[in-house]
Amino acid sequence: MSTRSHASVDLHRDGHVILGLNALVYGYVPSAWQSPLLGDTDFQSRSYWQQIGRLAEKARLDVLFLADALSLGNPSYDANPIRLEPTSVLSAVASATNHIGLVATASTTFNDPVDLARRILTLDHISGGRAGWNLVTTRDNASAANFGLREVTGRSDRYVRAAEFADLVTAIWTSAGTGGQVNYKGDHFKFHGSVDAPASVQSTPVLVQAGGSAAGREIAARFADAVFSAEITPVSAEEHYQEVKNGAVKAGRRPENVKILPGLLLTLASTEDEARRRIDYLYDTSPPAYAAGWLTHAIGVDVSSLELDEQFPEDVLSSPVPDNFAGSVGFRQSILAQIRQTQPTVREYLRQTRYSGSGHGGFVGTPEQLVDHIEDWYRRGLADGFNLQPDILIDQLEIIAEEVVPLLTRRGLYRREYDHTTLRGNLGLPANVPARVAR
Repeated sequence: MSTRSHASVDLHRDGHVILGLNALVYGYVPSAWQSPLLGDTDFQSRSYWQQIGRLAEKARLDVLFLADALSLGNPSYDANPIRLEPTSVLSAVASATNHIGLVATASTTFNDPVDLARRILTLDHISGGRAGWNLVTTRDNASAANFGLREVTGRSDRYVRAAEFADLVTAIWTSAGTGGQVNYKGDHFKFHGSVDAPASVQSTPVLVQAGGSAAGREIAARFADAVFSAEITPVSAEEHYQEVKNGAVKAGRRPENVKILPGLLLTLASTEDEARRRIDYLYDTSPPAYAAGWLTHAIGVDVSSLELDEQFPEDVLSSPVPDNFAGSVGFRQSILAQIRQTQPTVREYLRQTRYSGSGHGGFVGTPEQLVDHIEDWYRRGLADGFNLQPDILIDQLEIIAEEVVPLLTRRGLYRREYDHTTLRGNLGLPANVPARVAR
């Protein structure tokens, strides 16, 4: 058990471990589409996404997340280079489910806050109060080109825009149905008016933030109901947990009202050896350059230029974020922290990521071992729950429903049935505060 050397917030454990599903199309591994349970175009069909929603609800998971991308991914390192627009997909899932929360990712860089606030409110009404927005910024020039720009704006400016975006969206949500006016004037947005939508069933939709940079964590502390974080080691997870919770206190909020949910790449089987054989097969049948390509993108260093059987050079581990870096700062931080801790050779690390994750943490083993891991991090105050990311959704969700969740329930860490009808209820969040409508 870790020893804290800094001030920490009090832990409130009145609810249960939060479990989300980050549904990465077919799964997070590049070869997921080859599963005999799938057709290669299933992701385009309403029935596939409704099936995923029903399976996640069968497991009594709290929330289903959908990622987004505003350009085609690079198939050399992106396991899911094509994605459908999340709010549209989740509207279809809403019609096939009754309880699970539905969180759509949308970028503050290339969306309009008034339009997005209205879209998420619409999803909230269609689903009966189960909608949320996962706030991200967009960092790649390919997406900028799709909006007629040569390159994406600088990181600091993106986050100033993102903070204003979140502030205005929250104001619009809390004013909906009241007949009141929103008066907003910032550097990026100016708005005076009202929104033609009734009040949210759950007071406001849930706002989730994904991003590990300092600016991203500041936005999380001020606005987020939950944080989709990237953590591999307990040390960095504890630091992030305390930083965001303490930041929430400084912003005048209660720390338990910001839920920290690290992503967890997942491979489950009846024995640990069987699970390792499964993930080895899935990686061995993926493109051979995938791991090196992904790591190059994730840390901003050409991995092919490094000596495979030597440790990562110190100048790589200590280098600042490159000016033209197009990856996730949060992923980069967690990966470099893991490399520093384990000190592998480049070849060892590329193989190690199969079992321990890269960017997000990884887990390969049995359902009981997974429950041990979840309980350990939860009770130590490293996380309020996890966003599970199975290697292949279609069969791993059955194991989660039939084995993982019952084990958590028997240990008193999870509820036996859904006891709320809204996403805020699922996450143990209170109704939101009145709008911040003046600026």
